[in-house]
Amino acid sequence: MSTHRTGPPSYQGRPLTHPDEELVDQGLQFDIGTLLSRRRMFGLAGVGALGLTLAACTSTTAASTTATASSSTGLTEIPDETNGPYPADGTNGPDILEQSGVVRSDITSSFGTSTTKADGVPMTLTLTILDMANGGGAFAGVAVYVWHCDAGGNYSMYSQGLENENYLRGVQIADSAGKVTFTSIFPACYSGRWPHVHFEVYPDEASIADADKRICTSQLAFPKDVCDVVYATDRYSGSQANLAGVSLTTDNVFGEDGAAHQMATVTGSVDDGYQVALTVPIDTTTTPTGGSAPGGGR
Repeated sequence: MSTHRTGPPSYQGRPLTHPDEELVDQGLQFDIGTLLSRRRMFGLAGVGALGLTLAACTSTTAASTTATASSSTGLTEIPDETNGPYPADGTNGPDILEQSGVVRSDITSSFGTSTTKADGVPMTLTLTILDMANGGGAFAGVAVYVWHCDAGGNYSMYSQGLENENYLRGVQIADSAGKVTFTSIFPACYSGRWPHVHFEVYPDEASIADADKRICTSQLAFPKDVCDVVYATDRYSGSQANLAGVSLTTDNVFGEDGAAHQMATVTGSVDDGYQVALTVPIDTTTTPTGGSAPGGGR
């Protein structure tokens, strides 16, 4: 069976100028037409490629915007640290967090069966807790447990002779601004550690009886110039020599970054007392890595 072609011979829908000649011999006008036809085809392909490129760029920009938004707070999460050997949170012996009276702002005295008061340079400690998972706003309602040593470098509930004392320990619930404030004394510097305050953050007051519910465990560091002034007073015997034997870079907790995100802002004086403040950003989307460990202590 044969196929018959009707009409004059053509190429790409255009009649051949010289039907009896080869395609390459159709003349200048025919060649120009072919060239223009190809350019239109490539032009359309170029538009399509440009569209794909713009779409890809738009997609990339959107992804970049999302990444930027996720870190738009500009905050760095407070480093997770050990709670040391003297936490009294139930992870290493006694548990003050199960005792009635632990929620208090003034932690200078013991509560319960003892009213012994810790002596030292007055200190007001304010921690501002921020919620990184919700735009870095105030983390209202969280429970913050703080504890530290006394002017002699000893810890209540652990050190010899202080097993029945519980001073310099307490819990506060963050207000609408994410702040908790404690009335205390400036801690000593004991051998092997930079002067510090321990703290744990729990989702709410009801959670403090279970250490596994902690969403943050960290420590606060003090500036050396303030420590030098405080430790020159009589109540802090031994702290000057201990401070001289340690630095922020050799400390087994702050040594990794020199307490870059844990250094407190301190104002005041020995006579009037010191105001100590630290902002504590917490990211609840990350898994806490601090907590129970036999370190960070004497």
